[in-house]
Amino acid sequence: MGKNPLDILGRSRALWNRDRLDPESDETLAQILDRGTLADWQALFALLKREGNDGKALRERVHRLLYKVPLAHPYFWLSVLAGLGREVDWSSPPRESSGGAEI
Repeated sequence: MGKNPLDILGRSRALWNRDRLDPESDETLAQILDRGTLADWQALFALLKREGNDGKALRERVHRLLYKVPLAHPYFWLSVLAGLGREVDWSSPPRESSGGAEI
């Protein structure tokens, strides 16, 4: 990738309602998971695959969010986590967004 993943995520259009990227915010992470671009998701993947506690903690946060917040592509992200070695219980359905705005 070559560029710093946090720099890429800091410019994400998914953060339209934020002044800056807060990597510790679950709300910010959920917005990137739900509304990010391919470049955002590639940057997030680079962070998720990091060795050590930082990568593991981020993988845990993403996993927790998938069961807490309705997102557009939860099974995609569960597959990503499984590919990175995170155990996934496929019989427990994540929260899934209906895809449309409710008025």
